[in-house]
Amino acid sequence: MKQGRRAVLGMALLGGVGHVLGGAPKPVVAGPPEARTALDAELTAIAQAPECQLSSMSVLAIRDGKIAYEFQTGQRVIGTGGAPSKAANERTLYRMASISKMMTTLGLMRLVEDGKLALDADAGGYLGYPLRNPHFPDHPVTLRHLLSHTSTLRDDLGYSFPAAKPLKALLVPGGELYGNGAMWAPTAAPGRYFTYSNLNWGVIGTIMERVSGERFDRLMKRLLLEPMGLHGGYNPSEFPAGDLANLSTLYRKRTVDTEIWNAAGPWIAQVDDYSQRPPARPAGIDTYVIGTNATPFSPTGGMRMSARDMGKVMLMLMNGGKHEGRQILRADTLATMFAPQWAFDGSNGDTDKGLFNYWGLGNQHFPDKPGMQLVEGGGFAGVGHLGEAYGLMSVFAADLAGKNGMVVLVGGVSSDPEVYKGKYSAMPRFEEQILSALHRHVIAGKKT
Repeated sequence: MKQGRRAVLGMALLGGVGHVLGGAPKPVVAGPPEARTALDAELTAIAQAPECQLSSMSVLAIRDGKIAYEFQTGQRVIGTGGAPSKAANERTLYRMASISKMMTTLGLMRLVEDGKLALDADAGGYLGYPLRNPHFPDHPVTLRHLLSHTSTLRDDLGYSFPAAKPLKALLVPGGELYGNGAMWAPTAAPGRYFTYSNLNWGVIGTIMERVSGERFDRLMKRLLLEPMGLHGGYNPSEFPAGDLANLSTLYRKRTVDTEIWNAAGPWIAQVDDYSQRPPARPAGIDTYVIGTNATPFSPTGGMRMSARDMGKVMLMLMNGGKHEGRQILRADTLATMFAPQWAFDGSNGDTDKGLFNYWGLGNQHFPDKPGMQLVEGGGFAGVGHLGEAYGLMSVFAADLAGKNGMVVLVGGVSSDPEVYKGKYSAMPRFEEQILSALHRHVIAGKKT
C-alpha cells in the first residue's frame, strides 16, 4: 500500500506521553535541554492541527547509530460507550501497513542465505506451477521482479483471498479466480516496467511457505521476530495477552470501507478493534494447506510492531545485520537487498503521482532531490518504506551509512490525506512536518 483530520479532541485525547519508561535508553535531543520540550510540543501541535488530526502517533529517531528520541501522543484505543480510552506508549504495536513488505523481505533474504531461494530463478519453480504473464509467455517471473514491483502483476482482481482458495486459481489461465486475466499487465515484459502491486507479496509469502514448509506468520516469527526479541507479528490471534492489550486500533473519521470522509464526525474504528472480543483465527486456517495461499496473513501489510522494535530493526540494518552481537543477516545480503533495482526514467513505470521513484528489493529509496525529499530543505537521503492502510500512515526511513533514521506510526487521520497535500513531496503535509521536525531537532541538531 502506498502512503496512504478535524473536530478538536483536546489534551485528554492527544496529550503528550513522550517520556520513555523503565530501563530503556534515555532519549536525547541535540542542543540544549529545552530542545526536547520544544520537539514534544511541536509534534503534539501537528497531531492536533485542525486541518488533519491524528488519533495517535508514535515516533522514534536514531542519530549516530543510537536511539536518540522517542515520543508518543494520543490514544491507541478511543473509548466508546463508557469504556475508557487507552493512551499510546512506547510499546504500542501498530499494523504498519506496507512497511510489512520490507519486513517480509528480511525474512525472505534469510531463506536466500540458507540456499532455499534464488532471486533470479523462475518463481514458478518454487510455486509448483507456471508463473507467466500470458502476454509475455517466454519471460519468466523471478523473485527479483516480484520484490521490485516489475513482475507485471497487478491488483486489479484483488490481492487477499480466503485460505481455501489457492493462488494458483488466480494466477493460471482457467483457474476459478482467473477471470479475464486482469492481474497480468500487457504494458511490458517482466523486469521492464514498475507498477506498485500488493499481489506480489502474496505470491512471495506463498513461495516462502512452499520452500520452508512453515505457515507464513510462524515462519516470520522464527526468521525475524524471535531472533531479535521483537513483539508482534502477522497474526494477532496468536499474540500473547500483553501484546494484544497494547495493540493500537486504527481509525478514520469516515465510515468503514468507504471514501466518504467526515472530519467533524467521530473516530470510527477500522481494524484491530478488539475492545469487545479477541481476534478470531483466520477463516479456514484449520484446514489450510501450507504453501497454497499466504494472503490471509497479509505479507503485504499485516505486520504489527511498535516504533521501538522497528528501531531495533533499523539499528540491525545499520550495523551490518547484527543485533546484540547476533548476525541476523549477512552484510552482503543487505547490500543486495538495498541495492538499486529500478529508477524512474520518465516512461518505465507508474510513480503514483510522484510517490515512487527509486526501488530496491522490498524497499523504497528516498533520494535528496527536489520533489522527492523527506525533510524540508533537504539534507536526508535513505532507504526504507512508506505505509498507508485503514487510517494508518507510516514511515521507515534510514540512512544506513550515516546511521541516522526516523520511524513514524500514525494510528488514524481525521481527513483525507489526499486533500492535505504536502508542500515539497508526494506525502501528506503532516508527514512532511513530522519528519522535518525529527530531522531538524534530532538528526541535524539545529536549534529552532
